Amino acid sequence: MALLLVAELLRNTGKFTMADVLSFRLKERPVRMAAATATLAVCFFYLLAQMAGAGGLVSLLLGINDSLGQSIVIAVVGALMIIYVLIGGMKGTTWVQIIKAALLIVGAAVMTGWVLAIYGFNLSDLLGAAAANSDAAVLGPGVQYGLTDISRLDFLSLALALVLGTAGLPHVLMRFYTVPTAREARKSVVWAIWAIGIFYLFTLVLGYGAGALIGKDAILAAPGGVNSAAPQLAFELGGPVLLGIISAVAFATILAVVAGLTITAATSFAHDVYANVIKKGEVTPNGEVRVARITVVIIGILAIAGGIGVQGQNVAFLVALAFAIAASANLPTILYSLFWKNFTTRGALWSMYGGLGSALVLIVFSPVVSGAETSIIKNVDFSWFPLTNPGIVSIPLGFLLGWLASVVGTRHEDDSRAAEMEVRSLTGIGAEKATKH
Repeated sequence: MALLLVAELLRNTGKFTMADVLSFRLKERPVRMAAATATLAVCFFYLLAQMAGAGGLVSLLLGINDSLGQSIVIAVVGALMIIYVLIGGMKGTTWVQIIKAALLIVGAAVMTGWVLAIYGFNLSDLLGAAAANSDAAVLGPGVQYGLTDISRLDFLSLALALVLGTAGLPHVLMRFYTVPTAREARKSVVWAIWAIGIFYLFTLVLGYGAGALIGKDAILAAPGGVNSAAPQLAFELGGPVLLGIISAVAFATILAVVAGLTITAATSFAHDVYANVIKKGEVTPNGEVRVARITVVIIGILAIAGGIGVQGQNVAFLVALAFAIAASANLPTILYSLFWKNFTTRGALWSMYGGLGSALVLIVFSPVVSGAETSIIKNVDFSWFPLTNPGIVSIPLGFLLGWLASVVGTRHEDDSRAAEMEVRSLTGIGAEKATKH
């Protein structure tokens, strides 16, 4: 829902990247660097999760259990992603995302109906079977999020990051800069909300279905661990045929997300850092494209290395971290830029760097990294932050730093630029010309 607040306004500005919007009324070079840094951080952590998921999925299909084999799989998937992005570009990625979204909803609907049919469309019987075959605690209020005060706070922190972070994800925001009208941007958000909401309801049934029909131990023992629950459920329901179909849809989903993230990161570096900060706007379109292509290859190599490094881990925290960074660093700056005329360059820098830095520091000193059985680093404990999701601290801190830095000190911003941005965002005047340009 947070997207509805910014989608139409962002499209009306007629810009190309998030940094374009944020630097329109502020000092360009420092704001572009900060925005590009936050964008690259979000894309990197999201990419790690997707690459690890892709490796686990393909390893499950091929029956590869050793770490070397899974590392090779991740490298091959990464290479395919690089080739696909270089050849298909934004247009190819868009078509894959459209097709995979439809297939994903249909596939999830079929499996959901199948699971419910096995239990006579009686949800109570399904939940009872999941509790009997997995763990009775699976019916608790969120299992790991709801048994203690810390767990409840952790769940609230995760919820804040997921809800607010969506409106700050750079690869999502980039889509709004390309739609023809503000009405279409708003309509896209409404359709996305309905589709995502329905899909999440399907995943509840599929999760309990996997627990009931496969069991906790079998899921954890498979390549990819908890990330392989859906493919295993597809195999249990429809054998190799359904497993192949669902795996193809899942792989297309991963490919589309990875491609979108890679394009966004490469565009941010080439357009914001190289063209506008390093070259100060004096660069040819071909030069910018060339740098973007080189960046795609570099990002792909880093994603492969990172995906190999996190294999075997429950990578869900990486997605939550990406959302937390987006909500802590990007969203406050976007909202302040759109709605607060007294927002300053210093406020933008404090908000973006402060939100990004606090989220990273808190996650490093959390049980995700050390101090717990499921931590990345075993047998050591240097954690002092009790939550596994930093959003409940880093998000308010991002807003606070943006406000504090703007009200302290002397303003040096151009009020006319702020007024022009307000008119653009509310009316769309000038956006069409900027978009064509």
